Parts: sequence; structure tokens; C-alpha cells
Amino acid sequence: MSVPPSKVRIMTTLPPPAAELSADEARRIALRAQGFLGAPDRRAGVRGVLRHLGAVQLDTISVLARSHELIPYARLGAVGRGNVEDAYWTGGHSFEYWSHAACILPVEEWPHFAFRRRAYRTRPQWHHDLPDGVYDEVIAQLRAEGPLTATQLGGAKNGGEWWDWSATKIAVERALMFGEVVCVERRGWKRVYDLAERAVPAALLHDEPDDQECLRRLVRLAGEALGVGTRADIADYHRIRGEQFDAVVAGSGLVPVAVEGWGKPAWADPRALESVPRGRHRTALLSPFDSLIWERARTERIFGFTHRLEAYVPKPKRIHGYFAMPLLSGGRLLGRVDPAREGTTLVARQVSLDTPTAVAPMARALREAAEWVGCDTVRIERVDPPALAGPLAAALS
Repeated sequence: MSVPPSKVRIMTTLPPPAAELSADEARRIALRAQGFLGAPDRRAGVRGVLRHLGAVQLDTISVLARSHELIPYARLGAVGRGNVEDAYWTGGHSFEYWSHAACILPVEEWPHFAFRRRAYRTRPQWHHDLPDGVYDEVIAQLRAEGPLTATQLGGAKNGGEWWDWSATKIAVERALMFGEVVCVERRGWKRVYDLAERAVPAALLHDEPDDQECLRRLVRLAGEALGVGTRADIADYHRIRGEQFDAVVAGSGLVPVAVEGWGKPAWADPRALESVPRGRHRTALLSPFDSLIWERARTERIFGFTHRLEAYVPKPKRIHGYFAMPLLSGGRLLGRVDPAREGTTLVARQVSLDTPTAVAPMARALREAAEWVGCDTVRIERVDPPALAGPLAAALS
């Protein structure tokens, strides 16, 4: 099979690396880029974290707290949970759209998802049929009544399982993907929809860069948020295809680098190479959906830590628990805990510690997390290895 010459250049011609990084340097650059090394800009708060990361993933699971709450907590400490929601959803600072997954995104990045909105509009097939007229009726209702949930639009479901959506739910979700409608808030975990013409500032709403400009911007943003990454790392951040990355990386502003032990070409934010990452390391429990660790292969490559969300694994086959949260301390991933809440007790159903040095930071992280969610007691149910159960209990007390 012949390969077009342009593809050959993409696959075989790479500029020489601008820098050679040790594995440790790459790890520290990644930690700083993600807000875990050095002093965070606390004045910028949750909105600053969102702008810095470029995307905060949403998920339905709520154990300790929902993932989008855990992201700023891990970086800033005990931010009031109500303040977190207000920071995301008030003042028109953000919107929800499809990025790495369903994500909260800074509103100023609205134009750069135009490529995805255009792709959805030209999609030839949909999984749900839509009766004639329903789409226009939903738009008209939003225009007349203002922001509404799917329930307020007439009901979200037909009464069946999971994706048995009502016609109005199908219509408003399609309008969301097309960009005619925006999710402006999550209320009781329900999306609140409004017309894009009301929710997005006019200068951003009518800015429609072409696909290449959108992709260049998202590749640059991903590279800045990661600090350093492979093609797969950077493309995965906003879920663009590898060939889309190839087509725009040269004009993105990222620079090629070589990283010890990675075995693959990598690119870095040039500003990340200007200074040595220094400062205080955060100690935190991480959501499995945190952008520091959401890509499994990258997490293994950088931290030597195999992480897998087991919420969808049958219970008898789970190794670390339903919602195991990795422990970050001293710039390393030292273990994990599967938490739960019973009244005012934070229950550590299973704690897995890599070494005895993880005991003290795990105890500190559990105490801080308990206080943050309004618990006054921490109860440990199981520790692996069992020999560390006593030291952990002592550290907690």
C-alpha cells in the first residue's frame, strides 16, 4: 500500500530535540505544569486552576466528592465546596463540552472547539432518532423560558434503562453538540441548558477559526498543561486524533525534546524548559479523573505507578477498590485509598501503601480530606500490607 508523501514526512521527519531531559526532570516539569509543584496562585482560585489546566473532567461518581471538586482541592487545599461550584458556574466563566470527556472548559476556549461542533453537525448517523419538529421546539422553549434542565423541557427519559432518552433530551443534547445550546451549570447533577447566543460572549460566539487553527490551539494548550508529553499524551488531552496532532504540532509552539527512558518522541512547552522546577510539593489524594493521571500509559511512564479505575470492574475482581484515589506526596505516587462516607465518618475501605514512608502522608491526606468534607472521624477497614495497619492507625491518632 502506498503512503502519501505528506504522511511520510510526518512519520519520518522530526526536527532535532531542543533539549534532553532526564526522567526525573520530565516528572518535575509535569508536576509543575499541573499545579502540584511550586506555590499555586491562590488568588486566582478555582477559576485559575481551570484556566491553567484548560479542562476539568466531570463524572457522575461521588464518593469523597465529585471529581470536578477534587481537582481544585488537590491543588489548592480545602476550598469551600460551595465556592467551587460558584467559581465554575457563575459569571459566565465556563461551559461544559466534550474535550477529554465531558469537561468544564474556560469560556475563552469556546472558539477552539468549533472544529468539533462542525464535525458533529456533519455526522451522518446518530444513535437516536428524532421526530420532526422537536429540535426547533426545544430551541423555541429555551428562547422563551431561559435556562432549563431536560426535565423542565419535558422530561429526560422515556422510562427505560440508561440511554432511553426522551425526544426532548435527544434534541437538546444534539443542540449542545452542535453549539446552538450550551450547558451553563450542573444542578443536582442535571445539565442546565441555555442558548449559546445568551451564554457565550458575542465576540467569542462569532469567532469561528478553521479546523487547523482550533487544533493548533488545543495542542498548544495541552502541551502547556502537561509540561511535556508524547504525541499520544498531548493528543489525548482534548481527545484529538494522532494525525490531527501531526498536522499542527509544528505550528503549535511546542518544541521537540528527548526524555530519558520514554522511547518515543516528545514535545514540551518552551516556557517549561526555561527554569528548573522548584518549590513545595503538594500532598493530596487524587481523583482517578485528575488530568495528572487520567492517561494510564503516561502515569506508568512518569511515576512507575499502574492505576486503573475499578468502579466498573465486578467487585470480586477489584484489587484496590471501587474509587481508589492515588496518594501524591513528594512528587511521587505512594499508594492509594478507596474512600467512603458514613455520616460524619470518612471510611478508608482499603488503603494500599507502597512503602512505610507513605504512612505519614496518607494519614495527613486522610485527616485533611475528612475535615474538608465535614467528617470528624477516620476509620480504616483494611491496609495492604497488613504490617502497616498499626503505624497508620497511630499516625491518624
